Amino acid sequence: MTGINYREFITSNEPHKPLTLGGKRDVGRGAKGRISTAHKGGGHRRMYRLVDFTYNKFDVPATVETIEYDPNRTGFIALVVYKDGERRYVLAPKNMKVGDTFIVSENAPVATGNRLPLKKLMAGTFVYNIEIHPKGGAKIARSAGNFCEVLASDAGFTSIKLPSGEIRKVNENSYATIGAVSNDENQLVQLGKAGRSRWLGIRPTVRGTAMNPVDHPYGGGEGRQGRGTKRAKTRTGKITGGHKTRTPKKYSNVFVVSRRPGRKTR
Repeated sequence: MTGINYREFITSNEPHKPLTLGGKRDVGRGAKGRISTAHKGGGHRRMYRLVDFTYNKFDVPATVETIEYDPNRTGFIALVVYKDGERRYVLAPKNMKVGDTFIVSENAPVATGNRLPLKKLMAGTFVYNIEIHPKGGAKIARSAGNFCEVLASDAGFTSIKLPSGEIRKVNENSYATIGAVSNDENQLVQLGKAGRSRWLGIRPTVRGTAMNPVDHPYGGGEGRQGRGTKRAKTRTGKITGGHKTRTPKKYSNVFVVSRRPGRKTR
């Protein structure tokens, strides 16, 4: 079992109450109450932090007041106060400390934490919290340790390399934050026991071969059985393993320059 020494990074144990919400979590269920994502449920109670992904305060400097843990995401969040007195939560970049400042501006200097349009960045710059459409809010690279690399700008688009290895074009007027998401050690954590998964809201995963035939394509049989089908399937009968799941006519296919490297299939 391994963990993260949060005392090295976190400066406050209590969230800023005006920026929190309570409420019930969906835990993998859709609007009809049916399970749409398996193996979710339970877990410790959480307060939701209202993290700002729009960054719509332009040319107003902000100062970091605290670095905090957010149970709803893997990266750390920072409580910042803008020069006009407004406080917001933002996704903290790596190495950000209390007292650091940043600004969202088209003419901001290229420094960690600052936010500016992709067309203003040189090739090789690491960015996160990237907008897909201008003023649409940050959507890309928001998980712990993640970042994208700016490759080139041409014809109104900027090519970026995503954490998956995919290269895609994004509108050059979309804003991005300089740096990488904090808490890059998150990927090294070993939960170590089943109970720790339950605290996180992760329920047990039952093998298909251990089920009855009515519950899974692999179910039934005397003793241990192989899967008995040519291709691997989910419990709903969908093909897995090497099967491309991206919609062939997805609107954003034209923006994908190079697909992510996939594993070899027979």
